[in-house]
Amino acid sequence: MIDTAPTTPQSGYAPVNGLQLYYESYGTGTGEPLVLLHGGFGTTSMFSAITPELTPALTDNRRVIAVELHGHGHTADIDRPLSFEAMADDIAALLQHLNIERADLLGYSLGGGVALRTALRHPELVRKLILVSAPCKRQGWYQETLDGMAAVNGEMAKTWVESPMYQAYASVAPNLENWPVLADKLSALLRQEYDWSAQVAEMKIPTLIIIGDSDGVRPSHAVEMFELLGGGKDGTGMGRSSDSQLAILPSTTHMDIIFRADLLLPAILPFLGAPAPESK
Repeated sequence: MIDTAPTTPQSGYAPVNGLQLYYESYGTGTGEPLVLLHGGFGTTSMFSAITPELTPALTDNRRVIAVELHGHGHTADIDRPLSFEAMADDIAALLQHLNIERADLLGYSLGGGVALRTALRHPELVRKLILVSAPCKRQGWYQETLDGMAAVNGEMAKTWVESPMYQAYASVAPNLENWPVLADKLSALLRQEYDWSAQVAEMKIPTLIIIGDSDGVRPSHAVEMFELLGGGKDGTGMGRSSDSQLAILPSTTHMDIIFRADLLLPAILPFLGAPAPESK
């Protein structure tokens, strides 16, 4: 049984694609669950600012499931490169393992890329999609952000032992020696070019795009994604052209946006609560 107290999750491991994928589950509702996917080097604790308010608002009628991706947190590394495609398939396999026919996905940064690839590769499993500080192509990041990503490697990560990211990892990881391995694998992933624009333009899943006004993702790219989804095209004032939405949060950076519950929740909760197109 899952604990009904929203602040006390049930945790478990799902055997998927050679991984023991760690997850935490809040609530017992039968509606479409919400799956939370953290950013690079993160754990489920990355959502600690929003889950105290997010879960009580949702768990009366659905589950909230926070996942730790390949090589992150409790989920031990395996002999497999990090890729958006493989991690997306992991999430699809997790949903199948949990007997979940369809879910809403919320991904931040790296987790946003995974959430988007899950929606593109397994659209039948995704009802709604929330992308926080995540582009649909590598060039959607500012060049300074790309330069910072390119500088990440295992040797550099060894100097981060006093950082909150390492402390969160060290508190739960099964193999601390894999910290630099994770950094090297993330570095390899973040250097790869990708552009999913054409697939996004064909996607029918309602999507909420959220970035900060001082984010690592270009505001022009967030608008571009919104337009690919059919948004922003009605200039008559007579109605909306898309079930997708765009939110640019004020005084917010890529590093602190996930902790801004005061700005995130007013955007997230109405979007999740609105009927999906097929339910209208």
